[in-house]
Amino acid sequence: QVQLVESGGGLVQAGGSLRLSCAASGRMPNYYAIGWFRQAPGKEREFVATIRWGHGSTDYTDSVKGRFTISRDSAKNTVYLQMNSLKPEDTAVYLCAASPELSGATMIGNYPYWGQGTQVTVSS
Repeated sequence: QVQLVESGGGLVQAGGSLRLSCAASGRMPNYYAIGWFRQAPGKEREFVATIRWGHGSTDYTDSVKGRFTISRDSAKNTVYLQMNSLKPEDTAVYLCAASPELSGATMIGNYPYWGQGTQVTVSS
């Protein structure tokens, strides 16, 4: 059983940066994917970024490419989401999740393990 705890959210002005952390407890097999998702008020939860724990391959939704970077520190069992050039439309609760599936790492339905989320608010 994988347990996930997010941290690092907060209030930032447009153009600013934040780094989110997702600390995992329990064994993390190399084939697992760790994803970041976000949910704004009144909107559906959406995929943001994902990283394969073993070989570190990544994928991003188009709206954050070039601004967000996902990375992992295996020694700390932690995945990070570095968010630069933040925009008001990035405001949401950000959640990390773990998937044991070998494909479909951008699909919410493939993630059975979820953290509680951390709020990110970007002011204009």
